[in-house]
Amino acid sequence: MENGEARIRKVCYVVSNELMKVSSQLPSNRNRSLLVHTLVKEFGIFSDRQPGKTELQLLRPIPAELRELSAYHDRDYLEHVLGSNTQKTGQITTNADYGIEEDCPTFPQLPSYVRLVAGASITGARALRDRQTHIAICWDGGRHHARKASASGFCYVADCVLAILALKRPIMLTLGQPALKPRVMYLDLDLHFSDGVSQAFHSVSSGSTMPQVLTLSIHHTAPGFFPVSALSGLPDPASPSFDPFTLSLPLERGASNATFARIWPIVERVKEAFQPDYVVVQCGVDGLAGDPYATWNWALGGEGGLGWCIDNACRWNCGTLLLGGGGYNSPNVARAWTYLTSVALGKPLPLEADIPDHAAFPLYAPSFTLDVPPGNFQDRNTEEYLQRVEDVFAQAISSIHDKSQQTGTRE
Repeated sequence: MENGEARIRKVCYVVSNELMKVSSQLPSNRNRSLLVHTLVKEFGIFSDRQPGKTELQLLRPIPAELRELSAYHDRDYLEHVLGSNTQKTGQITTNADYGIEEDCPTFPQLPSYVRLVAGASITGARALRDRQTHIAICWDGGRHHARKASASGFCYVADCVLAILALKRPIMLTLGQPALKPRVMYLDLDLHFSDGVSQAFHSVSSGSTMPQVLTLSIHHTAPGFFPVSALSGLPDPASPSFDPFTLSLPLERGASNATFARIWPIVERVKEAFQPDYVVVQCGVDGLAGDPYATWNWALGGEGGLGWCIDNACRWNCGTLLLGGGGYNSPNVARAWTYLTSVALGKPLPLEADIPDHAAFPLYAPSFTLDVPPGNFQDRNTEEYLQRVEDVFAQAISSIHDKSQQTGTRE
């Protein structure tokens, strides 16, 4: 793509009344979608135009068809979750067989939710592939725990995986010439490890071809902390199962702006080594201060803050899909994603801005401002640990460079 500073930045925002209503029924995040989209609208972002600088387009999501969902999900799971499951002779399946229990209970709008959330993220991906936009935003997406044949961790559909699969499809550039195979980098900033996405693209094979997908999850992990996964720890480049294209960067409790500012150059070097055509960023905000998980002490503003990271990612010269994710203090989620929307548009709102007067205004007490500041939580990411992270990722980045030189072409 052309230089990000010289071009008119085109941004698509995926939303509809149907998507907002059905996402607001999600048991783990009731009414969160309504709060988010309402606050974005109340700040005037939908109507704010900057001729010659920014173009904002609202995109209505197209519900995903069974064929599109089947690009990743198991057919039996889809038939069950969409309510079209027909029992085979002598076989009885229950919700528990497909993870529809405990943290993923069923709810009346589930079939519509699966189709609309998947369709919303795919709609954003298609807008990028069609060069309709430089940045696509889908705050109702980012369900990174869903598995191929089961729900998990509040996630019923693997919209992240489906969006990546849509982005990595070959692109015909010239008739008679080999198709371009786009590279897609997935960056996950959620407090929890992106097990569903990372596992979907993980490979222990050292084949001769350059993988089209690289996943990098920055998260917290500890004994008993969800999700439990062999891939969630700091990778070991000496291990036979090491995959430099499935990367994990776990952070200790109390991770702050200072820690994110320290590790961000690693993210930049991974991106430079992989040279993606598209980047999918999962913007889960359960790591922000004030979230009920109370694990990190990350702030919305300032160097190393979430907004700073997203601003950097939006300056990369590749199509960018911003997705939602975790976040269980709903007013703070609305604050964060409203601010990130303004950042994506290249016109960040002042963090000290007052929340506009509207029906949900009382929920933003006691500050009634946009900011999500840090708390008083000690950052346990020591210099020794962060140096170890840098050493491990130096080896991983070297492996990515080596693979790139071996394969060369993207055809």
